[in-house]
Amino acid sequence: MKKNKSALSIFSTASAIIACNLFTFFSAYADPNDNGANQNEEKLEPWQQAQKTEVWEPVPPVVGIQANAVPSDAIVLFAGSTLDAWVSELDPKQAAPWKVEGEAFTVAAGKGGIQTKQHFCDVQLHIEWRTPTGTEDQEGQARSNSGVFLQQRYEVQVLDSFENKTYPNGQAASIYKQHIPLVNATRPPGEWNVYDIIFNAPRFDDKGKLKKPAYITVLHNGVLVQNHVEIQGPTEWIGRPPYKAHGCAPLSLQDHGNPVSFRNIWVREL
Repeated sequence: MKKNKSALSIFSTASAIIACNLFTFFSAYADPNDNGANQNEEKLEPWQQAQKTEVWEPVPPVVGIQANAVPSDAIVLFAGSTLDAWVSELDPKQAAPWKVEGEAFTVAAGKGGIQTKQHFCDVQLHIEWRTPTGTEDQEGQARSNSGVFLQQRYEVQVLDSFENKTYPNGQAASIYKQHIPLVNATRPPGEWNVYDIIFNAPRFDDKGKLKKPAYITVLHNGVLVQNHVEIQGPTEWIGRPPYKAHGCAPLSLQDHGNPVSFRNIWVREL
């Protein structure tokens, strides 16, 4: 009888060990949140399984692309005729003083910059610019200088940087005095350059404290040169001024005393 009890005890212990090992093995491969879902999933057709990860709303609005490559939801700021969308930066009550010639307009040196009548926050901006020929006697920042200012504060540099040495955080497509472009994609004088800019405006709280800085992405002639970089504050020639709270503001173009030309300007509010 003692023999049988001993054998039974050994058998029971072995069975328990086997059962425990089997439980551990299958538990390792089981989904703890399954609750029979896998069995139900196997009963579905593949197209029924695929439907579970399809998102049908919201539906993106349709944006048409016209023959001149201006999106249908864009605000056209210059299309080759008038500067009606712009005013003088020195006196916003006055018309923009720059010259419209053919499909473009050119900086009128000494008459100040120009700014849009409309104010903007987050935007996608397309703008084309050209520097004049015959400027080989000028060097560095003196050769065909201008700038595109987002919210009148944050500058993307415009400069003839074709075979023209200057400090890299001040060359074409730099975020002036803040970020050097990844590459120099500047075309020779007399040829049109293209900027496509994605700008995310800074955010401030009710007390004027910075909640989130501005960020900017720039493509120069189709080449990525600024990859979602953080803007450190307003553009200045000297020093690094801190952010000051502001709302949406105009786009502006700089009069730096050089006859830089612009054309085909449009913006999409984001």
